[in-house]
Amino acid sequence: MEIAPIIKVQKLVKKFPVGKGEFTALNGIDLELSVGEFAGLVGPSGSGKTTLLNIVGSLDVPSSGEVIVLERSIGKLSAKDSARLRKESLGFIFQSYNLLAVHTVFENVEFPLLLLGFNASQRKKMVMDALEWVGLTGKVKLKPPQLSGGESQRVAIARAMVKKPSLVLADEPTANLDAENSHNILKTMLNLNNDLKTTFLFATHDDKVIGYLRRKIFLLDGKIDREEFKTN
Repeated sequence: MEIAPIIKVQKLVKKFPVGKGEFTALNGIDLELSVGEFAGLVGPSGSGKTTLLNIVGSLDVPSSGEVIVLERSIGKLSAKDSARLRKESLGFIFQSYNLLAVHTVFENVEFPLLLLGFNASQRKKMVMDALEWVGLTGKVKLKPPQLSGGESQRVAIARAMVKKPSLVLADEPTANLDAENSHNILKTMLNLNNDLKTTFLFATHDDKVIGYLRRKIFLLDGKIDREEFKTN
């Protein structure tokens, strides 16, 4: 039995209104990602990386064409169904961490599980497992202002991974980190990809991130310019 691609993009166009006209951010994208890939959308600012990532993540919809994620057509989902897809199956990692400053590390990672209705004992085990993945079991009672940038991003990764999502979308996840922390974060994500078979899709122009990608999808002016694959 053939396994369906986790992401399938066909003739995707995305336009935004600008004044009396419109701007075409994505112009005829065709793309497929298989389960377990560690891939990235690569290109300069304005190339369409984040726009494509947002549509894949059901945070936006196509102007035309189709984007199918986990066998669901993004443009045909209701707002409620989009929210359910994100809640149950997707993890998000952003460059700004988006942690809740008044809550502890444990509470930040626990939040997605509360939305999914896990009981307290289940949540505790799942949160501690996620924090063990990122090496932060000793920081559970601290709050984000007490953490370094690298630690904050590791908390964000644990929060994204705690429910073991099928797909993780990472938008410039190392933008605010130094080289050492960036490499530690990327090694952590690569290990999670290997161990849990989670599919990762990045949007980046950071050479440090690009060096870890097994598949590079280069965007230019809203189109796929070329692709490169790591052979080893």
